[in-house]
Amino acid sequence: MAKASEIKQGMVEAARDIGAKLWLLVAAALGCVAVAVLATDQGNRQTAAAAGIALVTVVLLVRALVYGADRGDRLRARSLQELVGKDATPCFSTDELGQVLFMNTAAKERFEGIEGSTLIAKLKDHFASPASVLFRLQSRARSTGTGREDVVTRRGHTRLSVHALAPDRFLWRLEEFVDRSHAGRGAEMLSLPMMVANKSGVVLFTNEAMRRLLGARPKRVDRVFTVTTLRSGEEVEVASVEGPVRAILAEITGAGERREIYLLPVRERPDGTEMVADFENLPIALIKFRADGSMRSANAYARDLTRLSDDEMLPIHDLFEGLGRSVSDWMNDVLTERVPGASEMMRLHRDGPEQFAQVALRRIVENGRPGVLAILQDATALKTLEAQFVQSQKMQAIGQLAGGIAHDFNNLLTAISGHCDLLLLRHTQTDPEYADLVQIHQNVNRAASLVGQLLAFSRKQTLKPEHIDLQDVLSDLTHLLNRLVGERVELVLTHAPNLGMIRADKRQLEQVLMNLVVNARDAMSDNGLIRIETEAVTLAHDMPRERVLIPAGDYSVVRVLDEGCGIPADLLQKIFEPFVTTKGVGKGTGLGLSTVYGIVKQSGGFVFVDSEVGQGAVFTLYFPVNEADLPIATLSQIAKTVQSAKAGEGVVLLVEDEAPVRAFASRALRLRGYTVLEAENAEVALKTLEDPTLEVDVFVTDVVMPGMDGPAWVREALKTRPDVRVVFVSGYAEDCLSENQARIPNSVFLAKPFSLNELATVVQDQILH
Repeated sequence: MAKASEIKQGMVEAARDIGAKLWLLVAAALGCVAVAVLATDQGNRQTAAAAGIALVTVVLLVRALVYGADRGDRLRARSLQELVGKDATPCFSTDELGQVLFMNTAAKERFEGIEGSTLIAKLKDHFASPASVLFRLQSRARSTGTGREDVVTRRGHTRLSVHALAPDRFLWRLEEFVDRSHAGRGAEMLSLPMMVANKSGVVLFTNEAMRRLLGARPKRVDRVFTVTTLRSGEEVEVASVEGPVRAILAEITGAGERREIYLLPVRERPDGTEMVADFENLPIALIKFRADGSMRSANAYARDLTRLSDDEMLPIHDLFEGLGRSVSDWMNDVLTERVPGASEMMRLHRDGPEQFAQVALRRIVENGRPGVLAILQDATALKTLEAQFVQSQKMQAIGQLAGGIAHDFNNLLTAISGHCDLLLLRHTQTDPEYADLVQIHQNVNRAASLVGQLLAFSRKQTLKPEHIDLQDVLSDLTHLLNRLVGERVELVLTHAPNLGMIRADKRQLEQVLMNLVVNARDAMSDNGLIRIETEAVTLAHDMPRERVLIPAGDYSVVRVLDEGCGIPADLLQKIFEPFVTTKGVGKGTGLGLSTVYGIVKQSGGFVFVDSEVGQGAVFTLYFPVNEADLPIATLSQIAKTVQSAKAGEGVVLLVEDEAPVRAFASRALRLRGYTVLEAENAEVALKTLEDPTLEVDVFVTDVVMPGMDGPAWVREALKTRPDVRVVFVSGYAEDCLSENQARIPNSVFLAKPFSLNELATVVQDQILH
């Protein structure tokens, strides 16, 4: 249907073009008639007559088409005149090329004097870029039948609409809102300054009051106000002809995306430090800050928290610190809504003890003035706990580092000690080098002892209980404890007779005693005395003590007494809790006494504390007596008592990734008569065991190795050789093996560094059993 109307329209346009030169066709037709009359040849007369008739027919057809088109335009013009002729809104009718075919009375009055026959020419001074707007609307009308768009004009706002009357005819209406921009001319009479702007910030209208205030007619909104973002209901500064003026801004959205902006005067008020009673007495710390960061007001709770006097008004950057960037920048981000309400941990910039607060900022508007409300929560205890946790993490890292260093040192000490033992076998006491070798051996043992103490401090000690004598432990520990307390503090040990054996981990017990002695030393600022006493106690009945009940029985008791500052009563009941300490920041982790408590409880004992401020403290440890039916000696004790083992027979598979340690252990075992197969890792060891004819009596393997570790390859090997016995060696503590060793039968642990005799004795003991 659309194509048929387009074809018809094309024919009409062609007829109009031909009609413009119709006299040529008429002249040609008359010429043909003359030839037909005057020609003597019959054929020529017939041809000329036919051409004349054809031309006359064309002339009549063209005239009919043009007449029909003109009659349609006249009919449409008559209809438009009846429909919109008296409309107060300017209306136009145009063809497809924009030629104006009809104008109503309002359009003639408004645009008659403007030159040009097209609608673009009529509107070129009415608004910007009329050609693009008209083309866009005409294309929309051609496809949908109608189109409408609001445009901003020099006189205000115009709504331009178009309707398709025919495929090549369009009706345009220009509805102007000139009076609306002036608020019905009432805005000129308003005493309040008022302006109208479009969405781009171009000022379309200002009333007399606004022009008087600014001293001129502004072109853009951003030249009137000192801030770029305008918010209705807030106070703004206006760049008036006499300088900055404060006003409350009220903005109303008008038609056509217009902005009607009104300014309300601000009455001068006090400095804003007054507070309502509810704000003053709220049980939450609240502080109000102005946009420039100065303090407006603070309630009673906030003044108590920040230690501010009633008349002290600090700016925000002088009150808080520790954000990592400017506090004022942070406040401006909240004020301008670049970030939502934020919360940060801040340090109060005040004299005296350190104090921290969790500060949350919120943007507020009071009396048109934007500001920031700070909500404070005391976070000093939380920050202290965080510092203690960080300190404990440091100590844990030190412990892990100590364990790794101890492993490497034990490997070195094993190689040094082992090769020293090999040299001693080739020298007698009369040799000049013998004394030097003995000195090397003794210093290696001292180094091994220091590494063991390092492991005890880092809580990496072997967690293996044994039957021990408290007197022996204290005697062995005396030298180290004297070095710990230093020269200004005296350490006195008092042993009780007939002290029973206890079952505990020796290194754990050493750690308990060292922790208690170090705490006692730190509690005394000047010279003092620390006493360690032991006592054999028999309880005939259950003894209640504080919140526990000590069962009846025999106990070995250890007391550590000091003459220090004592423990406050409020801390006495929670002194064994983690992170509780009476020392200053950086002087302790708060984990020492909790470690003491854990070790004592794991050993089946009890620990108590008695103290008064200024009178020192007494820590009392109860360990149940646990006498063994038969004396049980440790591997190291067996090695010390056996000076030399008889030559053995058997095959030993030695797996050790440290070449110096492997070389010493291999030579030591061969000297004792054993056949030794060496492997530098687990994979080589399993490859060696693939030979079914190979007989192996003992596996001697390191625990921690690159690739497959010791327990893993041993479990794999025992699947086909279940009767082979195992000796695990390691520079780490035994607790790295205890879980795996418990699942491997016929296995023992030998800690590095070990001597030649210790290695030979353990291997021999495994073969004999």
